[in-house]
Amino acid sequence: MSGVPVVVVGAGPVGLTAALLLARRGVGVLVLERYAEPYVLPRAVHLDDEVFRVLQDAGVADVLVAHTRPMAGLRLLDGTHRVLAEFRRDPAAGANGWPQGSFVHQPDLESVLAAAVAAEPGIELRRGVEVTGLRQDDGGVAVITRDRTTGEDRSVHAAAVVGCDGAGSTVRGLIGARMRDLGRADRWLVLDVRSDRPLGLWPGVHQVCDPRRASTCMPVTGDRYRWEFRLLPGETAADLAGRARLGELLAPVVPVEGVEVLRAVEYTYRAQVADRWRDGRVLLAGDAAHLSPPFVGQGLGLGLRDAHQLAWKLAAVLAGEAGDDLLDTYQAEREPHARALIRVALLLGALMTGGGRGGAVVRRAVLAAVRRIPAVARLATDSRTPPLRRGLLVERRGRAGRRLAGTLVPQPEVLVEGLPCRLDDVLGDGDAELTAGLLVRRADGTRVQVEDPSGTLTAWLRGATVRIRRDRIVGSARGTDRP
Repeated sequence: MSGVPVVVVGAGPVGLTAALLLARRGVGVLVLERYAEPYVLPRAVHLDDEVFRVLQDAGVADVLVAHTRPMAGLRLLDGTHRVLAEFRRDPAAGANGWPQGSFVHQPDLESVLAAAVAAEPGIELRRGVEVTGLRQDDGGVAVITRDRTTGEDRSVHAAAVVGCDGAGSTVRGLIGARMRDLGRADRWLVLDVRSDRPLGLWPGVHQVCDPRRASTCMPVTGDRYRWEFRLLPGETAADLAGRARLGELLAPVVPVEGVEVLRAVEYTYRAQVADRWRDGRVLLAGDAAHLSPPFVGQGLGLGLRDAHQLAWKLAAVLAGEAGDDLLDTYQAEREPHARALIRVALLLGALMTGGGRGGAVVRRAVLAAVRRIPAVARLATDSRTPPLRRGLLVERRGRAGRRLAGTLVPQPEVLVEGLPCRLDDVLGDGDAELTAGLLVRRADGTRVQVEDPSGTLTAWLRGATVRIRRDRIVGSARGTDRP
């Protein structure tokens, strides 16, 4: 039986990102993927600016951004495709140093991640290998695997296992965890197409709030487009996937003759969270731990946030810097955050697509008022997610602590000795402190003075000094908190 520090199960975006984050913290990783080849069709299509910082930490954001398209915002349309409301997002880099929202073709994301993994000597990726069993002992976890080509069974011993193996997670089943429903399932037809000519779509998300059939459409990247149509009771994807029926569905935007249909499948959106994310040294992340409806575009984002937090905590435990009880804080912090965003997705889905004809009338009246109030309208486009709750690693003491602890520190462009830098790069790999005077005290004892030409950090700090964790979450804040 051979040994490895961490086995990551699943080579999707969450698994590959987790592997890169662990490797960058000096942890060797073996990634096991049951399929011999990457999945070539798109699934997730959205990344926000907070998640781009995770990919920045993984070392791939600057390569990936060339494969994305900034998202212009959200348009709500009625059943005749008239605009009910429009909520714009600035395509330029925002407070986190990246566009607030970006469209991405998931195979492009996975290709960038796979190239980074192949270039990282601390990671080994084995495809065509499925996990069939887990046995824990005092020394770690024995992972039983089967080669899907030869049928050969093997065992590898790991200090820890991270299950990033998706909605049908084998790892989740092996530790006896179960998914709990937060809302009812919702069946949709997902249609991915290509067009050899631009379709003239506004470069944001179009949500059609039609009580007869809710739908969504968006330009993704390049010549790729995505439509989603809610399936009616008793209806199947096959009922809508014929050329004539698709022509009726696409008619408000484009003749069906003008597009190449890559995929037309039924997808059931679920709102679920696993009851346990950890069993000893076996942990769950991504869709293995939670599933979200698509209405806030956070399904993949939640998983990448899991990977970001779990990587530094697991690396600290394996390095002997912390006890295993640090791993208890993983679900304690991530589950409430995931639940909050899933419930927001359920609520927005109901507001945008529910209520029948009566709901459509109310929706039109409410949106007419909302779009005239800038402060309310900003809530529809703000990419910030809820802060982490108070806990062992989030101290909400004093006015500054109550305001800042649990939030993500902004990442404006700063100057160091006159040279522009991203703040995360200045903070270093460990915990850091940022003072009201914009002095960064790194975990290794070095100090770096930064300048804040945009004023973003100064306005955010309001005279406070913050302790920043390795995942860029504020652990605590003290000092003056000017209004």
